[in-house]
Amino acid sequence: MANKNLKYFMRDTQDEIVTVPGPETFKDEEGNVLDLEIRVMSQTEIQKINRNYRKRSIATDKKGNPLAYGGEVLWKTEKDSDKATRHLIVEALQFPDLKDKELMAFYNCVDVTEMPLLVFSRADEYAHVTRAVLTALGMIDAEPDSEVVEEAKN
Repeated sequence: MANKNLKYFMRDTQDEIVTVPGPETFKDEEGNVLDLEIRVMSQTEIQKINRNYRKRSIATDKKGNPLAYGGEVLWKTEKDSDKATRHLIVEALQFPDLKDKELMAFYNCVDVTEMPLLVFSRADEYAHVTRAVLTALGMIDAEPDSEVVEEAKN
């Protein structure tokens, strides 16, 4: 019979920070690729950010009249997934801190959700950082090992 002690579900509430290599284009004075530090956010935090970029409004026809079905008003939901993802990146990244006032001033930016696009301006940099953050947050699976992929192909 399995041990049914609930202490196994009582977790430490301190933030976990994961370190992953950054894009190849960001190197220190010695030529080493800089590491990104990513805070593993809770599901509650992730959902809260995603909800902030969802907008519900009454569905209307071409003339602007509300649509109804069975006596109930219909709602449409619009979500800005790109902006929500950028906000997740900003909140999760601890290094570089994209909310840093000096960094934001350097890029002449006032909206933190624009910072990932400015700091990681090349498509490959942005894709790398997005993939690293979403993987650390458990929102996407890690890339499969290239050797495993080659074996599967053969």
